[in-house]
Amino acid sequence: MLIERSSAWQEAFIERLENREQWDSWTLYKMSYDISKNNLITDFKGLQSLKYLPNVTPLAHQLEVAERVIEEMNGKAILADEVGLGKTIEAGLILKEYLIRGLVKKALILVPASLANQWVEELQLKFHIPAMLYRKNFDLDYLDVVVMSMDTAKRSPHKEKIYAQDYDLIIVDEAHKLKNHKTISYTFVQNLKKKFCLLLTATPIQNDVFELFYLITLLKQGHLGSYETFKSTFSANKRDVEQDSFLNELVNQVMVRNRRQDTGIEWTNRQVQVIPVEFTDKEREAYELISGLKDVSSVFSGAFSTITLQREMCSSQEATLGTLKKLSADCRSTDEIAYVNEVIQQLGNLSVHSKAEKAVDLIIKANDKVILFTEYRATQMYLCEYFHSKGISSVLFNGKLSKNSREWIKHLFKQNAQVLIATESGAEGINLQFCHHVINYDLPWNPMKLEQRIGRVHRLGQEHDVHIYNLAIQDTIEDHILGVLQRKIEVFEKVVGQLDDILKTTKKSEEDVHVSATNPRISKTILQ
Repeated sequence: MLIERSSAWQEAFIERLENREQWDSWTLYKMSYDISKNNLITDFKGLQSLKYLPNVTPLAHQLEVAERVIEEMNGKAILADEVGLGKTIEAGLILKEYLIRGLVKKALILVPASLANQWVEELQLKFHIPAMLYRKNFDLDYLDVVVMSMDTAKRSPHKEKIYAQDYDLIIVDEAHKLKNHKTISYTFVQNLKKKFCLLLTATPIQNDVFELFYLITLLKQGHLGSYETFKSTFSANKRDVEQDSFLNELVNQVMVRNRRQDTGIEWTNRQVQVIPVEFTDKEREAYELISGLKDVSSVFSGAFSTITLQREMCSSQEATLGTLKKLSADCRSTDEIAYVNEVIQQLGNLSVHSKAEKAVDLIIKANDKVILFTEYRATQMYLCEYFHSKGISSVLFNGKLSKNSREWIKHLFKQNAQVLIATESGAEGINLQFCHHVINYDLPWNPMKLEQRIGRVHRLGQEHDVHIYNLAIQDTIEDHILGVLQRKIEVFEKVVGQLDDILKTTKKSEEDVHVSATNPRISKTILQ
């Protein structure tokens, strides 16, 4: 199709000029003037976007977040509301407001792959924002609002295409995944051209305060000073009440966090218990043999290998055997091989895992839907078979599932199965308000993972009290994990604010935590 520049206007202009004809219709001009005047935004305070959103009714705390980010934070903020309070709605409100005001024309939304379709649907249906899900053959020059998975965006050739764009707004969901400044994802986001930036995470601190330092640095370089200055001022062994207060003030200038109790909504309660589990004598003997592997073979002398095997033994013999067989291939001496074979034989003689028996007791007592979280896929398979033998129906949920499979498993859980056995990927991007029992079968090192898990069920729309059961085998590595979790919760609450109940255990000092089953040097490192 040939496009030519029209010159017809020149002839009409000259004719009117020479014949002193009327330039244009005053009536049409006045109508155009009135329309333009009516559309002017004369006051920057308050949200103009609400009158264009018939399909969404934001809650009061969501409106306050959007207004504060736009009016006080200049569009650079960490949205850190507790899980289930609607950070996506807040981000959508901010994006819509900037689009209406003409301050944003191009926006990039980076999300986990499993949440990409969900973001597109919400922006289109609720906010009438024509967001597009990125495909490999799309030309970014012609996409104003694009949703893309972080895994795709940070890889070539997509990375180079994105760097060539001038984005007005960048939104990053599950932004706690940027906590390590040495990762490709962090460097990628850091190098993006951006006028405004929103980082969405309910868990801005997962292990230590320096993770928050790097997130804030992405938003405002130098807001917390240099790394050296920050470390010397706010390191764990130097902070005092005055420094804590100063750090909180700095953080609150770039972070908005609402807790459930602050929203004015009547929430159901959390009933949290730590459920102690005792190993049988045979299980204890196998656990001690595993703990002794590091003294027998250099293959198992690394703290990671030994601690991993101890944690797996606290989960299931199947999980332990899988790792043990992989590592045993590197054993060389006859003594090493004989010791490993003895451990494998001991594990093979075990019939039922004590923690699995405890889980069955809890499921039967609940007599309702239960979501159970484990760290290992081998344990998933074991529990599925064991539950079946006890007449308990279950389905598996892990990171290998496609989007359609995830939805199908969720449907099966809601309609048929009593138990959803999920790995950590089950704590991301699915909402299960119809369930109100959570079993943390395996404890993570990170307390924020517990919060993410619980947040799958304890969120807007939950009509029942939520019951959380944290299983821990006595006198094992899991005793130590409980102490580490408590320490990390204290750090989070000092810097970010109070957490809802996720652990409910008596506070232990570092000296009180039982660490005989692990490497003391590693214990000290983890606690720091």
